[in-house]
Amino acid sequence: MQSFNAILEELASFSEAYGGVLEVFVVIFAALLSAYILNRFFDRLEKRFAGTHNRWDDTLLQAGRKPAIHFIWAVGIFWALDILHQHSNSALFNAVEPARRVVVIVLLTWFLARLVRGGEHLLCDPARTAAPMDETTARAVSKLLRASIIITASLVTLQTLGYSVSGVLAFGGIGGIAVGFAAKDLLANFFGAMVIYLDRPFSVGEWVRSPDKDIEGTVEEIGWRMTRIRTFDQRPLNVPNSTFVNIAVENPSRMLNRRIHETFGLRYADADKMKTIVDDVTAMLRAHPEIEHEERVLIVNFNSYGPSSLDFFIYPFTKTREWIKFHEIKQDVLLKVYEIIRRHGADIAFPTSTIQIEREIGPEGAPAAAG
Repeated sequence: MQSFNAILEELASFSEAYGGVLEVFVVIFAALLSAYILNRFFDRLEKRFAGTHNRWDDTLLQAGRKPAIHFIWAVGIFWALDILHQHSNSALFNAVEPARRVVVIVLLTWFLARLVRGGEHLLCDPARTAAPMDETTARAVSKLLRASIIITASLVTLQTLGYSVSGVLAFGGIGGIAVGFAAKDLLANFFGAMVIYLDRPFSVGEWVRSPDKDIEGTVEEIGWRMTRIRTFDQRPLNVPNSTFVNIAVENPSRMLNRRIHETFGLRYADADKMKTIVDDVTAMLRAHPEIEHEERVLIVNFNSYGPSSLDFFIYPFTKTREWIKFHEIKQDVLLKVYEIIRRHGADIAFPTSTIQIEREIGPEGAPAAAG
């Protein structure tokens, strides 16, 4: 009996000495096991959602997967800290409760930001959406929503930590005036970005150029401070957004057609063949499968008497807007025009000069030497 009581006393002393450690170990192991089970559960949901037609469930799953697993870990860690707090009176454990609230706010903010980003990709993906949203608009809305989420989460965090939100807002209003004067260029770029997002003179992936500035290339990204353009020689060009408010911007990507405007000069000896050539060139362009002549103007006319040629011009529009294909069509048209000219026995004129020499008559009727 005495030996049994001794064993119980030893177990009691061991429990007092190491019981907290064992409880912490059990809690951490339970958190690890729960995170593993939750991860496998998400794997099964992902396979099931992949077979459905609703794409929002996939977006919601991907947005909540990592925050949920980190939430399990946070619950286990804070539970273990509470157990250690019962066996210790350290002042450091007073920060556990505020830290728990801040972690919950951070995880919720992370989930909402991931959900907004996933919704942006979903709305812009033509493979997942029947009517994809414009990429520029989707990015603008996504950035505004994420900024709103982060600002709101920051204010809630400050309120949780005991700071006065009204005081912070008042300080922000006063400081905002000073910051506005100090960062007027930054604000100009910000409002320039707002103008781009609202007016949408161009979008990501489109070809833009400006006759006022040396700007030409493909838009890669529209940020809040600057727009990144990839020039045709593959150089990145970063343009402040305020620049687009004060310059003219062309958007060739939104052209309806591309225009061919070329002038041909015939020899003066081929003047009698001009009308026939013009008529044949007009017929060729009207019959060309890549030339738009029903909805766009098509002009072929004798234009002027040049210094050494009789000039006529062609003014058709192609059906395509693609740069490479346009030049292929233009090449075909130019070659066919030359074939028509040669078929009529005419030729392209080249610059020529005619020199007229006058000879003077001497006093006795003999021709004098030329001057």
